[in-house]
Amino acid sequence: MFDPKVIVALDFPAEKLAFNLIDQLDSQQCRLKVGKEMFTHLGPGFVEKIQAKGFDVFLDLKYHDIPNTTAKACEAAASLGVWMLNVHASGGRRMMEAAANAVANHQSKPHLIAVTVLTSMTQQDLSELGIIESPEKQAVKLALLAQSSGIDGVVCSAQEAAVMRKEFNDNYLLVSPGIRPAGSQADDQRRIMTPKEAIDAGSNYLVIGRPITQSDNPLSVLTSINSEIS
Repeated sequence: MFDPKVIVALDFPAEKLAFNLIDQLDSQQCRLKVGKEMFTHLGPGFVEKIQAKGFDVFLDLKYHDIPNTTAKACEAAASLGVWMLNVHASGGRRMMEAAANAVANHQSKPHLIAVTVLTSMTQQDLSELGIIESPEKQAVKLALLAQSSGIDGVVCSAQEAAVMRKEFNDNYLLVSPGIRPAGSQADDQRRIMTPKEAIDAGSNYLVIGRPITQSDNPLSVLTSINSEIS
């Protein structure tokens, strides 16, 4: 079974704009990420339309609530047939265990991953929250907690992937945003890597947005990235 490594982030204010891009992409070369903006605008029906075009969907809503509420949300997402969904590891063990149990026996079980430290966050940001660890150490600490709570993997900066891979075997998924092909602008990301650097460091999947979505030829950029990492 073909396993595309690139997850294209859909961040658009309207469905038409999203499908202008989607219709230029190839479901054999990428998966699609639906985040808070598009899901809030368009709801579950948008996810179903994407899936009808043959794309796997990573539903990136970063659930973070009391255990029962998070579990019910994860169960609802699994019922949509999404390929992957996520929670915040900082929600703690009981919340993550509840989420894992909610999807464990689902007919089409999605990958359930946890967000460790957002790639936009720096040491100063963590310090302001009262966290004295470096972003890397905090990410590893949360990843270990997530693994022991039954989570399939984590969202982490590619800069943490090499360290993560020393802690976890290849079956533990590392999903890395903040990926920028050589020559691309960093935008609001801080801890970034190129696609090849990220895969070499141990990332399983790469979340890439603007370098593809704002390109004049998205499929060409996607094909080039896939060639680079293969």
